[in-house]
Amino acid sequence: QNIPIRTELGREIRRAFVAEPGHLLISADYSQIELRVLAHLAGDETLTRAFQNGEDIHDRTALKVFGPASGLDPHELRRRAKIINYALLYGKTAFTLAKDIGVTPQAAQAFIDAYFDGFPKVRSFIDRTIEEARGSGVVRTMFGRRRLVPELTSRNGQIRSAAERVAVNLPIQGTAADILKRAMIDVHGSLGAVPGARMILTVHDELLFEVPGDQAEKAAALVRGKMESAVQLNVPLTVDIGIGPNWKEAKA
Repeated sequence: QNIPIRTELGREIRRAFVAEPGHLLISADYSQIELRVLAHLAGDETLTRAFQNGEDIHDRTALKVFGPASGLDPHELRRRAKIINYALLYGKTAFTLAKDIGVTPQAAQAFIDAYFDGFPKVRSFIDRTIEEARGSGVVRTMFGRRRLVPELTSRNGQIRSAAERVAVNLPIQGTAADILKRAMIDVHGSLGAVPGARMILTVHDELLFEVPGDQAEKAAALVRGKMESAVQLNVPLTVDIGIGPNWKEAKA
């Protein structure tokens, strides 16, 4: 998971991971699973509807935050919106967000405010999660996995702020991880239908398989079906599938 993916050199390194002769690799990657979990847990109607309608959530965020006449290049607009989506997911402040997207802290705070105006139940979810965790000292994933966060009552502001980020992030990122584990169990239990297929790797939200070449399409369909039905949320789970002789070409 330490192989870089955001540079061409990093992507090229994946070409070194090849399938056995007569076999192909299948890459199956959950699409925006943490944002989908957020939509489910927060119950925000706008966010939920966007996923249900198959919209690009980063484009939707760009419209909410920057408006229809921002004047920014579409690629830059989507890049900033993507950073904002994940920055708020991980509890970043206006100061750190400003550095990430190259604006002033004041502008970054305005973007954060616009985001929460557009998705108000996300703000409510964050506040509620922190308060409940402060009272109980515990946060849980959707499946009940727990993490203790006693630092939420620390007198040290930095320690307390870090604990607040953990309290918000664990139900989201932890639930996404739980879903992937359930998907792995479901897929593993069904791979016998594709002789010679095997699961070989998991990286973040991605599963990698090696299968006989003539069984690749059948295996890909099975994997997609099991991963997308691993759990029922208020929004659909979607999986990007790629097939190729090496990891780079298989990466969807």
